[in-house]
Formats: sequence, C-alpha cells, structure tokens
Amino acid sequence: MGPSAESTRRLLLLLLMSLSGVRPVSGGCAGKCCRGRELSCSATDWRMDRVYGTCYCDVGCVTTQDCCFDYFTECPAHDCAVGEWSFWSGCAEPCQPSVRVRVRQIERQPSHSGERCPGLKEQSGCREYRDRRGEPCGHHTGPALITSMEFAKGRPKHDHYGNPLNPGFCMEFALESRTPHCTVENRPHTHWMRYIAEGFRVCVACEPPAMRNNSGSCQGDGQESDKGTLLQWQAVGNQRCSGTWKMIKRSRRCDCPPQHSFVFI
Repeated sequence: MGPSAESTRRLLLLLLMSLSGVRPVSGGCAGKCCRGRELSCSATDWRMDRVYGTCYCDVGCVTTQDCCFDYFTECPAHDCAVGEWSFWSGCAEPCQPSVRVRVRQIERQPSHSGERCPGLKEQSGCREYRDRRGEPCGHHTGPALITSMEFAKGRPKHDHYGNPLNPGFCMEFALESRTPHCTVENRPHTHWMRYIAEGFRVCVACEPPAMRNNSGSCQGDGQESDKGTLLQWQAVGNQRCSGTWKMIKRSRRCDCPPQHSFVFI
C-alpha cells in the first residue's frame, strides 16, 4: 500500500472514530477549543484539508483553513441565549415622575465564536397615580409630563371588570423651545427625547390613567388656557429635558410621525 493510500486510510479511520464518539489517545481538538486566534490551541493530527501535521482548534482556523479534522464536532459555536423580558416593575417612586425596570436572564453563555449576550436590563420613564397605601395621589397644575409612545403600549385597555376604558384623545402642539439636554443624554430610556426638536409639530396622547376622569384632560395639556399660550412640558426620565410649546388643536387620534408622537403620564 503506497504512502497516499496509507494517508487516506488513516484519515478515514480518524473521521469514523470522531463521528462514532471514539476519541484517539492524543491529538484532535478534544479539550483544546479556544475563542480567539491562539497558537497554543493546536495538536498534531489530521487537518481538514487532509494534511497530517500541526492543526488548530481556535476560531481563527476556519479562516486560515488549518483546523483539526474534528474541529466542528468538538468546538461548535453557540450564540448567547437569553430568556423573555420580565414584567415591568412598578415605578421607583409613587406620585412623581420616576423610572420602571424590566430584566431578562442569560440561559446559555456564548461559546467559541458565538454572538455575545445582548442587554439584560431596560428602563423606562413612568409615573404612579396611587401612593404606597393605594390612595390616589391627586393632581396639581404644572408642566405637561410626557414620555415615549412606546410607554402607552403597556397600559391597560380595560378596567377590572373588563369594560373598555375611555380611549382618550390627542393634543397637537408646536414646539417653541427645548433644553440642549434632550439630545446629549445617551441612556437607553432617553433616546426618544432627541426627536423633540424646535419648530416641529408634535402629538401627545391623553389617555387613562393620566386622563383625569372628572375633567377629561391631562396635566398640562393646555385645554384651560387660551390658544397660543406658551405652555411648559417636562420629559420623564431626564429632569433636564424640558421646554415650551403652544397648543394647536385637540383631535380624536394622533396623526404625527411616530418619532414625534408622545404620551402624557
């Protein structure tokens, strides 16, 4: 049997051993897998290009094509796996603008060249309307408190008896001014504030529980003021992001672009 035939026989034997779960005494990638390009992650065995000699068990060998024959069975890449988001927590502080949190857990750590884990925690601006004893907080006059329209998606649409809640209405405003802090904040729950730009028309939804049932309005919506009056607003989640606007009109639904649509809290 010639040298080439002997080489082929040895290669086939090693491949069969790898597929059947039988491990040779030495060589191969068993216990030698590495994430990055590591010259120490090597063995003396058959390579995947059917050359016998030094072969590697690191991520870089896929590019340089000098992996050991069993690299893909011994060193499979696994992306990070995370679970579902938890329910949103309650607001950190009742009866005032605050922050709520949700989290998720890592179910499987990444291995070898697998994708890293995404963020495990998210925050969002919020406001509770009852104190820790369950009593209504009460309302007071002040600036309009607004947050992202995404916040509205988590609000209940029915009461405890299954009856639909008042769908509310939409207020349109012309933005007159805003502080520069609306654009320099870079926390995840403040990204929506960069879309508050001077000179733009914005829509703000007034809906339960922000809508006061006895008056049919939201704090700071300007319905009790003359049209054209300069009103104040405050972004929830960033106390330094605030400004002024003038009311344009009240309508049934918001028809502003999504990035310029917000919600009272």
